[in-house]
Amino acid sequence: MIIDAHGHLITPASVFGIRTVLQASNGHHSKDWYIDRYVDDDELAAAAKRGVTLMDQVGTDVQFLSPRPFVLWHSHPVAKDVDLWIGLQNDLIHRAVTAHPDRYRGVAGLPQVSGEPIERVFGELERAVGELGFIGVLLNPDPDEGGGKSPRLSDPYWYPLWAKLVELGIPAHIHSAGCTGRETYDEHFATEESLAVTSLVHSEVFDKFPDLNVMISHGGGAIPYQIGRWRAHWWLDLATKKKHIGQYFRDLEHAGRNGEPLPEAPSDLTSFDDALRMLWFDTDVHDANALELLFRTVGADRCLFGTERPGSGGAINPKTGRSFEDFKYTIDRIDFLTDQDRGLIYEHNVRKVFPRLDV
Repeated sequence: MIIDAHGHLITPASVFGIRTVLQASNGHHSKDWYIDRYVDDDELAAAAKRGVTLMDQVGTDVQFLSPRPFVLWHSHPVAKDVDLWIGLQNDLIHRAVTAHPDRYRGVAGLPQVSGEPIERVFGELERAVGELGFIGVLLNPDPDEGGGKSPRLSDPYWYPLWAKLVELGIPAHIHSAGCTGRETYDEHFATEESLAVTSLVHSEVFDKFPDLNVMISHGGGAIPYQIGRWRAHWWLDLATKKKHIGQYFRDLEHAGRNGEPLPEAPSDLTSFDDALRMLWFDTDVHDANALELLFRTVGADRCLFGTERPGSGGAINPKTGRSFEDFKYTIDRIDFLTDQDRGLIYEHNVRKVFPRLDV
């Protein structure tokens, strides 16, 4: 089975008009009022069917749907607008899943609001999981959307959410959203996902929440490509914090300079590469060389098939005549992967990370 862990709702154009009326009405109307008045059932059905067609074109069996990240509105100053808007997105995803129960599963958007406690999302989170049957959440690591005020994922600000996700048995899919700074949202994605990785692996998050599952979008941003730099920072950090490890590196340097046998590493020495394996990564990187680097860096056993199809990588690759989003075509042609590796990437890892998945 081919399970795509990274997909987004194909949102009918009419839905985006709701945001304008929502702002203008200043909370005058309900979520159901907006859906009944502005969402065309035939348009929504056609969008969901289009997604199934796109899956069929590349051999995907099931795709996880979450809201389009760059329209989540987390930096919007009116919290009640964000609540209604995110709840509406989750309702539309639920309708797509209900229409195609063998092809879609829901991953909930959260009504994060910049500057407000993370506990404010719990009501919608519990509704999405308990009432709508969603199997994960989409988490924006920068709800300030480029404003510079968001806490890093290592910050205790996020601890109540980590505890709630463990309690519910669902993972967090880390995916940046909109950006009001000098980056485009595509550039912001790579920046925030890289920061998410380094924030988490240098923190106590997984010591405090060992059962937490976190999947990083777009292959971990820049981390696989820049891993040499982060390895060096990791070793320097350990050597600074732990006296015996600092001595080990001094002995190591001395032996290396003088051609002597290298000293045995301390038993508690961990590497940046080991730390990366606390996380999960999707395959949405649109390049064969980048995919190979990702698999070699973190291992096929930590990667989940994810395409974001249809997303910003939907152009046709002139080298293959196929969509850049046809990741199965690329992964099937990476010669160092075994059939067992591909089974992990396409299905088995996804089932570990999303235990509520029932297909």
